Amino acid sequence: MESIPVPLKWVGPIRVSGPAAEGEIEVPLATYESPLWPSVGRGARVSRACPDGIACRVLDACMTRSVLVAADAAADLHEVVQALPARADALRAAAAEGSRFTRLRDWHPEIVGNQLFLRLAFTTGDAAGHNMATAAAERVLNRLFADFPVLRYVSISGNLCCDKKPAAVNAFLGRGRSAVAEAAIPRAACGKILRATPEAIADLNTRKNLLGSLAAGSLRAGNAHFANMLLAFYLATGQDAANIVEGSQGITWAEARPDALYFSVTLPHLIVGTVGSGKGLPEVEAVLARLGCRESRPPGANADRLAALIAAAVWCGELSLLAAQTRPGELMRAHLALER
Repeated sequence: MESIPVPLKWVGPIRVSGPAAEGEIEVPLATYESPLWPSVGRGARVSRACPDGIACRVLDACMTRSVLVAADAAADLHEVVQALPARADALRAAAAEGSRFTRLRDWHPEIVGNQLFLRLAFTTGDAAGHNMATAAAERVLNRLFADFPVLRYVSISGNLCCDKKPAAVNAFLGRGRSAVAEAAIPRAACGKILRATPEAIADLNTRKNLLGSLAAGSLRAGNAHFANMLLAFYLATGQDAANIVEGSQGITWAEARPDALYFSVTLPHLIVGTVGSGKGLPEVEAVLARLGCRESRPPGANADRLAALIAAAVWCGELSLLAAQTRPGELMRAHLALER
């Protein structure tokens, strides 16, 4: 069957700063929604009007797998949970066996009746780490069964991970890379580029992204359209696109200051990597190289750079859309002009 390429354009450059990425960098967006390119491009122009650009910081990184086991009674499981800290070294050794990069970082137990959900968190270097975490979880399970004969296998994944489904647990405990992108936008740039005041954007963000999302019953999500930028970036860089389900659960915050608009996006679980499935395609390799994600760096640093650039692109697109929605009719006029 003949493949159908998704249109891709490089947008920017976006001015970014921070430990993971620094400078003015163009970003790739693969999408059929053509207005996304100029919209993110407008946000990129705003970033270049900010003295330090968009400050991007990756706060944490892990991949999780929640194994599910059972026993005859909750009391048996409670005894197992209480005994786990004393076996931490053995569990970590089992997780790392045969892997250069997988390390068991911590775990979180949930007992439900006679079922034990054990959410295991691993560091996985530059890989998103789904398969690495699953393989390590199997090794940890084998160690548990050897140490605790009362346990019975139920599933390698008990949904507490929580993989490709909306849930609060990932925001609380972490999954993938947690990133924040923020900038103070000069008031003059808001008027010139966005044609909106800091007060109008901050007010709309509160009413739409926070109050509107609350009224809708959104789960750990208070944003306009993180998913648009995430999907476009994921497709361009060989990511597992289904991970936008959890990745789009983030929060936009804006506040008007006397001389600026403070604007930030918080993405608590970006599931991304620069090695692994999908990254060996020539087109993806070329994109990652152009992004500077193929350099010789400590394990995890290339994926941190990718996450920081994704957060910056989300910042640009989120800001531009909110600014457009402060002006009656602008959103529809833009779509009609750019999609036809």
